[in-house]
Amino acid sequence: MALKLAMGETVGMAIATLRANRLRSLLTMLGIVIGNASVITLVGVGRGAQNLAEGQLNTLGANVLFVVPGNNDSRRQGIDFPKTLVLEDAEAIGEQVPSVKRVVPQITLSAVLQAGAKSSSATVSGITPEFLSVRRFEVAQGRFIDQRDLEGARNVVVIGPDLREKLLPLGSAIGKQLRIRDQSFEVIGVMAPKGAVFGQNQDEAAYIPLSTMVSKLSGRDPTYGVSLNFISVEARDEASTSAAKFQITNLLRQRHNILREDDFAVRSQKDALSIVGTITGGLTLMLGAIGAISLLVGGIGIMNIMLVSVSERTSEIGLRKAIGARSSDVLAQFLVEALVLSSLGGVIGSALGLSAVTAVAAFTPLPAAIGGVSVLITVGLSGTIGLVFGVLPARRAARLDPITALRSL
Repeated sequence: MALKLAMGETVGMAIATLRANRLRSLLTMLGIVIGNASVITLVGVGRGAQNLAEGQLNTLGANVLFVVPGNNDSRRQGIDFPKTLVLEDAEAIGEQVPSVKRVVPQITLSAVLQAGAKSSSATVSGITPEFLSVRRFEVAQGRFIDQRDLEGARNVVVIGPDLREKLLPLGSAIGKQLRIRDQSFEVIGVMAPKGAVFGQNQDEAAYIPLSTMVSKLSGRDPTYGVSLNFISVEARDEASTSAAKFQITNLLRQRHNILREDDFAVRSQKDALSIVGTITGGLTLMLGAIGAISLLVGGIGIMNIMLVSVSERTSEIGLRKAIGARSSDVLAQFLVEALVLSSLGGVIGSALGLSAVTAVAAFTPLPAAIGGVSVLITVGLSGTIGLVFGVLPARRAARLDPITALRSL
């Protein structure tokens, strides 16, 4: 009971001392407040980036695979779409791989689209009708490209909603004409909003039949034939994804006569999620470390201010020791003062950080979020920093000789 009373008195004295010097206490807490708010905000933003990337990848479907051209060296060197995938590869996958349900070959290029006096640069993709179901896209107005468009190499185009707003903002876009590289195309559909996938805004894209792309825009390479930018493959179900990946890899190795390194790659949603998780996890860790540095600076601030406080309160310490206070009592009082400052600063900083995370989630596309456990850990960390950096001033105060201290009165 005596121990509880002594501790209660120590806490009371520490709080009374801090209240008596409100401005100094607030300035001392400022570093912890900023550090704590930084950690909460930066970690929340990092997790938001991870959630955004995972959400975009989840829209692809768990049983969708992507076959991309080029080996690891060419991709590291930034070589865009080496000509190692051709239309015959996509046809072979559809015909010879039993675990595959649908295959969508795709050719993509950048072009300027014109509608009257308006123009906009956009990504134009030559695809087949299966694109809609394989890639989980939806049409908001009109229709999508069908088999007749593909077989007739018709000049028809389906545009994303953002592209429609730029080129054909008034009235219905269906039936109107667009020009792509001096070719006139009829708009037959407008896609539903999709957002960004792999860092590319799908709502600013345009889609035309693959046959039209080959015959009127991209052309056929005399050496390679119809080169593809990538192939989207839908496995029969999620359980068949691994088998489809294995079978596609073996088939393309045989077709390309590969003995050593592959000149293509087969990626699944899980592969992409793993890569994204590694990158965004590292980003979140880095952002948290940056915020932790601010906490460290705040702890140094507490130590410096409390060292000054010890010098100013020398006579008070001497008087307390003269009337019976032990060195451990003085040590405890200064440690409690440091703990109260850092913990209160941690609570205020966490509240500010949570407000910032909420604002980011509300006013930006980034779904920033942070868990309650992370907040508690951050507050606990700030309290620990206060204790650690409060030890030196507390020990200096506890070691003061009462006779020498009383001479300052």
